[in-house]
Amino acid sequence: MDRIAHLALADAALTKAENLAGDAETAAKGDARHKAEPLAAVGALWASIARTHASIARVTPEADDTTPGA
Repeated sequence: MDRIAHLALADAALTKAENLAGDAETAAKGDARHKAEPLAAVGALWASIARTHASIARVTPEADDTTPGA
């Protein structure tokens, strides 16, 4: 997997984390308060996945013509 793929996965995971944070906030303000904590926990997990992919991308060299498989 190359740097671009890891950045794309980080972006997708961050989007999921943002959406889940919004869902948790909505749940906390409404009748579904019992769902707020689990939604926030899953959102935190996706944020961690985003950070992991971003960290891997940071240390992954960019593909170029000299890289095998590029």
